[in-house]
Amino acid sequence: MSGAATMDGAAQSNASSPDAPPQPSTPASTPSASIKSRVLFSQFADLPVSGDADGTLRYGGKIDGYFDIGGSALGIDDSWSVHIHPEFKYGESANGLVGLLPSNTQLFYPDEGDVFDLNVNITKRWKSGTSLTVGKVNVLDLAAQLPVVGGGGHDGFQNLAMALPPSAIVPGSITGALLNVPTKKALYRFWVFDPQSQSTKTGFESPFDKGVAFLSSVTIPTKIGGKPGYYALKLAGSTRSEIAAESLPAALIPAPGSSFGHRKGEFSAVLAGYQFIGVYPEAPGKGWGIFGQVYLSNGDPTFLDKSGFIGISGNPRFRTQDRFGIAWFRYSLTDDLIDVLANRVPLEDEEGVEAFYTLGLSKNLRLTADVQIVDSAVAVRDTGVTAGMRLTAEF
Repeated sequence: MSGAATMDGAAQSNASSPDAPPQPSTPASTPSASIKSRVLFSQFADLPVSGDADGTLRYGGKIDGYFDIGGSALGIDDSWSVHIHPEFKYGESANGLVGLLPSNTQLFYPDEGDVFDLNVNITKRWKSGTSLTVGKVNVLDLAAQLPVVGGGGHDGFQNLAMALPPSAIVPGSITGALLNVPTKKALYRFWVFDPQSQSTKTGFESPFDKGVAFLSSVTIPTKIGGKPGYYALKLAGSTRSEIAAESLPAALIPAPGSSFGHRKGEFSAVLAGYQFIGVYPEAPGKGWGIFGQVYLSNGDPTFLDKSGFIGISGNPRFRTQDRFGIAWFRYSLTDDLIDVLANRVPLEDEEGVEAFYTLGLSKNLRLTADVQIVDSAVAVRDTGVTAGMRLTAEF
């Protein structure tokens, strides 16, 4: 199941999340400064401690490289840039053992098992701040830019519900064109992309053979009590006339000839908000706040029809190098899909709570304790609890 800069420096890409605040463009002035690199290496240990799942400790890891090459390093001006993102996942996780939503986003993408993927895109920026990105984009990079909640799985929340809120329309890896237009009062975005997930693909095997997808959004920055906030409306849709089978486990894909997944076209709307409640003048860029969103779709062929979450996240004032968060979520599969699958597996809404605390051991090393309590969408499962640890190193 798939979706969409944190204050403490999460990864940024050449494109921006549909909710993220405008990011200033600061082209490098010298070739040496126009090549930037960053590597994140997270190791995870997950253990189901309550419920029906086998109580086996599982270990896995994820390595992501972020390489940004300014135009001056390629013999052109720095209004052009190339973003290269290789990623490698290995090991095991508790994904799918308790809830339907993956409990560990980084160990869910880009695919099952030990797997490598590569994302490459090109961005053109204008003096006005407008930018156009074309190529293959990892949407987790964009989710990492969200204020208050940001992280994308290497930092912050691990459950897909918050790390990359699923829409069932925007996959976790997309190929297309992403236009971002910042103005004084709002940030506008318009994306056109292939609705099929591009994970482990080049993006050129069978482009747009399932239709065309779009996302448009407006993000309005505000201040409440002198504290910054960002509020967004996102509209997404596609011309696809089949369920996004690549984003679902086999048990949830309707049998051929079923009544679900044949209507042409899909549409969804999201209202999201990110509001800082406290900011720390003695620690610029640090603070805490609340966040949340509500999602609705028109159903078939989209497998999610509504969802929502709300939470609190940020930095404790007594240790601003640390980070904490707690959030509640609820996701609903489309009623018609539940009916079609009723004889195979009984389904209902999935809801849960995730809480984490990250201890900043040093500037480049973070240790996180995470716990998730989930009432699964699979009705026959008992409510389960998963405990986990994450060690993230940055190079």
